[in-house]
Amino acid sequence: MHDRMPAQGGLTVEGGGRPVKGKLLTGNVAAAAGAMLARVDYIPAYPITPQTEIIETIADWVREGKMDSRFVQLESEHSMLTAAGAASLAGARVFTATSSQGMLYTIEMLYNVSGWRAPMLLVNVSRGVAAPIVLEPDHNDVLAARDSGFLQFHSETCQEVTDLVLLAYRVAEDKRVMLPAIVNLDGFYLSFTREPVILPEQKKVDGFLPPYEPVTPIRASKPVSRGSSVFEGFLYSYFRYNQHGAALKAKEVFQEAAREFEGLFGRSYGPVEGYMLDDADYVIVISNSFTALGRQAVKRMRERGVKAGLLKLIMVRPFPAEEIAALLRGRKVVAVFDQNLAPGSGGIFYPEIAGALYHVRGRPNAILPVVGALGGKQTTAKEMEAVFEEMITIDREGKTPVPMFLMRGDELSRAKKMISVAEGKS
Repeated sequence: MHDRMPAQGGLTVEGGGRPVKGKLLTGNVAAAAGAMLARVDYIPAYPITPQTEIIETIADWVREGKMDSRFVQLESEHSMLTAAGAASLAGARVFTATSSQGMLYTIEMLYNVSGWRAPMLLVNVSRGVAAPIVLEPDHNDVLAARDSGFLQFHSETCQEVTDLVLLAYRVAEDKRVMLPAIVNLDGFYLSFTREPVILPEQKKVDGFLPPYEPVTPIRASKPVSRGSSVFEGFLYSYFRYNQHGAALKAKEVFQEAAREFEGLFGRSYGPVEGYMLDDADYVIVISNSFTALGRQAVKRMRERGVKAGLLKLIMVRPFPAEEIAALLRGRKVVAVFDQNLAPGSGGIFYPEIAGALYHVRGRPNAILPVVGALGGKQTTAKEMEAVFEEMITIDREGKTPVPMFLMRGDELSRAKKMISVAEGKS
């Protein structure tokens, strides 16, 4: 087995014509490194492709004595998350990971753990959900959890995976929040891709992320009740409103933590991130690893004289509506690239972006819904450029936007041929 142990500092690789200091890690190992740096106490686990490398790596480090943690393999994702939530309430800093059908299997307990106000961390390695079965990513799995009360942070790069793990713990465990969190990364495109990751010094991480201090922890000597039956609707409403308020507060806490993080480690984060937005007329909203393709398309459109820009979502829950509105105000046309599909409705992010902009003075003239890269469908910069070209057409001709579902002609022909073979017609 290759050496996956993250060393402090590490090798130097060339990138963009200048030396980049870091260690080449896959997205999965970057997530495991974040857990190590956070000094997690307990890792309940259950394997599923493409996240298995995360728990394999942690299991190795625990066995080798490189992590002072308890690693336990459970019999399912449901029991895994139940154990995670209970351990968090007992005072442990908890880490676990899942993907795709595993995320769906946890759904019942996602709502419970959030209602318990247990600030554990779940890394999701996005993979399309069945049926049909696919191994590569889209975001229906993680977005199935969007209403559960878990905070959500989405990663574009392996560096972001490690950093967002640390930031997510800092926010989740803040006494003003006390909610569990999800850090998402794309399967295969990021989970098994090696990129240079700068691992912060443990001493600095310890200063940024002090030991977890639970609120009224579960103790045999002093019983407490969590997730009790309340029966009355007004009391249930009270707890749900309180949970909602804490989730909203998490944005402010994240921004505070991100400022401190930048001062310590030199990398800045916000709920959203703009690219070439200053004078952009046409903006694509996107998240996760396919953001890199969006950047490439923006650069190509700029070379053609088009004022193109990009807005990346990092924080998904709480939804950063104010930041989105502020950065998209005054644009001519905005496209929302959804790497997910709600059958019978369309992309999941599109109505949320539209809602954020609805009451804004100077809102964009049009919002174009785009669905693409489902199941990790290989998407080209050319397809992204086609989205910008459609935005220009909408602007110049005053057209009503019609949803775009990205699939190239060669892909459609291949799909029809394969189906024909399956039907015995050729």
